[in-house]
Amino acid sequence: MVRRAAAAIATGAALAVALTACATGGAPEEAGTSPDDGRPRVLTTFTVLADIVGNVAGEHVVVESLTRVGAEIHGYEPTPQDVARASRADIVLDNGLGLEAWFAAFTADSGAPHVTLTDDVETIPIGAGSEYTGAANPHAWMSPSNVRHYLDATVAALSDLAPEHADDFAANADAYAAQVEQVRAELVTAIAEVPADQRVLVTCEGAFSYLAADVGLEEVYLWPVNAEQQSTPRQVAAVIDQVRERDVPAVFCESTVSAAGMEQVAAETGAAFAGTLYVDSLSEPDGPVPTYLDLLRHDARTIADGLTGATS
Repeated sequence: MVRRAAAAIATGAALAVALTACATGGAPEEAGTSPDDGRPRVLTTFTVLADIVGNVAGEHVVVESLTRVGAEIHGYEPTPQDVARASRADIVLDNGLGLEAWFAAFTADSGAPHVTLTDDVETIPIGAGSEYTGAANPHAWMSPSNVRHYLDATVAALSDLAPEHADDFAANADAYAAQVEQVRAELVTAIAEVPADQRVLVTCEGAFSYLAADVGLEEVYLWPVNAEQQSTPRQVAAVIDQVRERDVPAVFCESTVSAAGMEQVAAETGAAFAGTLYVDSLSEPDGPVPTYLDLLRHDARTIADGLTGATS
């Protein structure tokens, strides 16, 4: 087991609430409050990663999310308590690709070892419309086809941490990959219900490039990346024009941003505002997307219902 870094002394705001997930279906806990029972401790940067990693870790590793449910990951500002928690972890796992713009300074402050889970992912560039145009879109986990890369990177990281459980980590990853593949097939079936000329996904952020590529959707958005976090009048007007021109029946927005701009698009065009999609965060355990698999299913069903008119 990797020796844990010495705990930092820290003061400030309360610990963030997050999900802990594992392949055995353990109950969610508050991040940082699970007892130290001698198992390795892994900290992920956000709740979706915590769930994916937890399914590989099973009962052998304690997995927690640095950020709480509902947090906006792009512009997150770590607290002194976050730094202290990272210094007590055996390893921190991040998404990379510029998603966590704050992460380099965070790891420098905490001294925590870390592994980026997207090093082998084939990326899609951010679309036109911002200073980030052409950089890798960071939302690679939204493609079920990409999750195998996340799982393989997790297996390698956890096997280095606890080599005696390497076979279990690999088996857990294979079993979880089979579940993800089943959900991918469900996604394709759900989107196939949408008429071909209406397979246009209109969202607040351009966070669905990978999912759109997987299931055959065209992507339209108010802003390319959440570093911008709100729409401009020009962006709203451009999307209004596209929705009218394409006769798009429904539009959507993500759970971690304001829907005001997209609600204006709906009001101006007559398109339905057909629901909230989840990308950067899971929900609370009693919410609609307590796991990553639930997130994919919820988004696909919401999109298909909106574009086929099943959503009132």
